[in-house]
Amino acid sequence: MLALVLASLLNLYTEGALSAFGGFRSIAAEVVWFKMDRLQDEGKYAELNELAHALCLSEPHTPEVWAYAAWNLAYNVSVMQERPEDRWYWVKCAIELLRDDALKLNPDCPDLYRELAFLFEIKLGTDLDKCGAYYRAQWAAECPEHPNPFWWAIYYASEGLKRDPKDAMLNEILRQSKVLYGKSQIREHQ
Repeated sequence: MLALVLASLLNLYTEGALSAFGGFRSIAAEVVWFKMDRLQDEGKYAELNELAHALCLSEPHTPEVWAYAAWNLAYNVSVMQERPEDRWYWVKCAIELLRDDALKLNPDCPDLYRELAFLFEIKLGTDLDKCGAYYRAQWAAECPEHPNPFWWAIYYASEGLKRDPKDAMLNEILRQSKVLYGKSQIREHQ
């Protein structure tokens, strides 16, 4: 219960309001981190997602917090689900967290573009996850104008490189995704 109250207090958007908490903010965030770990262990993923979002909003300009929360949803929580549609729900939550929230609050942060590009390249674009094909089908249904996840990996890597042209991982994601996009286009036309 204390963690939920703290998360509610942390769920503020303005820097002025956040700074009013001073050192208490970092203590509250630490309590929320521990609570999130426990919720994950207990399989309480909806509550975990709410707390993760609140924690991100408490540190809105700390890319590592956003990246960890999205990674946890896409790569840890999703694989704990049996049904493909449940797995997709958590992968989509991770995409939305980065795309709709993190990048809106941090539009010049190449790290967040890298996380999103990597998620599209690996989680949606490949079959490293046994539900990769299902994710691609769901994405195609939701985004018919650009259904290929490699297109999105290229897009977000390119956007990140506008902010940091020397980012080695963004350059590698861009290179790999262009190759994979080309191969996927060839397969689609065979």
